[in-house]
Amino acid sequence: MSAVLKTIAGGFSLVCILSISCVCAAHDQEPLKILSDAEVMQDTYLPDFSYAGYNHGIGEIPVLKGKVIDVTDYDVIADDDIDDSAGMLKAFDAAHKTRGPVIIKLPAGRIIVSEILKIQRGDIVLRGAGSGPKGTDLHFPRPLQMVDKTDSLDELREYLKKYDKRQREADKNIDTLFSEYSWSGGFIWIQKDGTRAAAYLESEDPKIDVLTEAHSGKAGTREVKVSNAGYLQIGDAVELQWLNRRGEDGPLLKEMYGTGDTGKKIGSHHWTFPERPLVRQKTRILGMSSNVVTISDPLLHDISSEIPAQFARWDHIENVGIEDIHISFPDSPAFGHHLERGYNAIYLTSVFNGWIRDVSVHNGDTGVLSYNSANITIANIETTGTRAAHYSVHAGNVHNVLVKNLTVNNPAIHSLSLNTQSTKCVFQNAIVNEAAVLDQHAGANHQNLFDNITVKVAARRDETGPYYPIWDGSGAGYWQPGHGRFNTTWNLKVNVLSGAERDETVTLRGSAEGPDARIVGISGNRNFDVEYVPPPYIERLNYPMNDVPSLYDEQLRRRTTD
Repeated sequence: MSAVLKTIAGGFSLVCILSISCVCAAHDQEPLKILSDAEVMQDTYLPDFSYAGYNHGIGEIPVLKGKVIDVTDYDVIADDDIDDSAGMLKAFDAAHKTRGPVIIKLPAGRIIVSEILKIQRGDIVLRGAGSGPKGTDLHFPRPLQMVDKTDSLDELREYLKKYDKRQREADKNIDTLFSEYSWSGGFIWIQKDGTRAAAYLESEDPKIDVLTEAHSGKAGTREVKVSNAGYLQIGDAVELQWLNRRGEDGPLLKEMYGTGDTGKKIGSHHWTFPERPLVRQKTRILGMSSNVVTISDPLLHDISSEIPAQFARWDHIENVGIEDIHISFPDSPAFGHHLERGYNAIYLTSVFNGWIRDVSVHNGDTGVLSYNSANITIANIETTGTRAAHYSVHAGNVHNVLVKNLTVNNPAIHSLSLNTQSTKCVFQNAIVNEAAVLDQHAGANHQNLFDNITVKVAARRDETGPYYPIWDGSGAGYWQPGHGRFNTTWNLKVNVLSGAERDETVTLRGSAEGPDARIVGISGNRNFDVEYVPPPYIERLNYPMNDVPSLYDEQLRRRTTD
């Protein structure tokens, strides 16, 4: 049995890293220090991720009851090889004109659509007959680039031109503007009319409707002292905002990134836009007593005179669901990274308490794009196909999004993606069978969790031996580092398919990630080491996590039983 003592940066206690020959049953293992040792727990903050998902993870997603709008009543006929766009648009229009909860019901079989299907109000569920071979196949034969007639992405288009955002690859003779559909838009497009998925041009920034200033609160608790609670109402979903008005040395940045060396300079977008919120926590008001407000999930950060915050109005919709559908696109070439033509399945924005479940996507550029939303559960999703995709499921500008039971069977540049300004988001029980990447995509994303993830990889080699870049802190330099404090990887299981001999150690790399990461539990069919910049807290390297396979489940159990 070999053992190496490794010092963890930031004053953490020494962690023992053992070789895989020491793998033993859970009952022979010492308890996890990060969950049981008082000294380690005090020095190694671990966010409570259990509030992610619909209704903060409590209870089941509802089976919505309401008026059924059957698309077959609008001349939609499956399996007739005729484009059913006109009938589908009429059914969606009827759903929006109907008061109360509505289920848009799709029949089994293939339905061909060449228009965007928009959901713009709450209490609407799009429900098919299943995502399997005898279920509903929504087939979109043309990309968004050909069918999008809306002005919804005009701000993004102008931004790309103004700042000359281009994909440049000289060896492939590529020098062209990014596609607006590389990370935006979808054929099932959920967005409240008049809202904005993400901020691009300052000239388009709306005036923030501030409800009250927040003066004090402690990270991890749910009480906030405000200046005036008169504009808040119990039950409202609002946005708690932290702004950095103190420049590149502002105290909010120290709160987000710590005071040590991040391994990469903090990018200029963290202070260039002082009137844009840098951190957004969408939450519900549960109680008020005098000027103390109780919110529905724990504060991301301290609130004080040094780090002030504000409650702002948030325009959104609630109880929107997509379920039991297969979405397919044709076989077509991939033109490269950021050049996607827009075979995007679902674009979910401006939703509080919504869901996507039991959905499969074939040949998509992206399966699910999520923005400006919170308390979303995305469950039982499979992406397939041979064409190179951009994302399988993307979580960006969102809070408390739970992606569970995702299976990635297609090559995606960013197979599991925590993107710009995502917080308290969780990928749980994912299986990535191709091009595995745990993408921490810069942009002030922080306090996110990869939980009980299984990946298949082909090891690469350099002069140091076999390695694999499993964590990828990609994203623009002005949004670096790859993540803020406390991003966590829990129970990562790695199956090396090739590239490393049985007796070799494979180095798992994260070359430019972020500070104060937690990596707990890495195991698989090889011995592993970790290179992660800056150094993380590490526990249970080369040990299976039989005792606590899922941090999300464990934290949810503790929250609901204590």
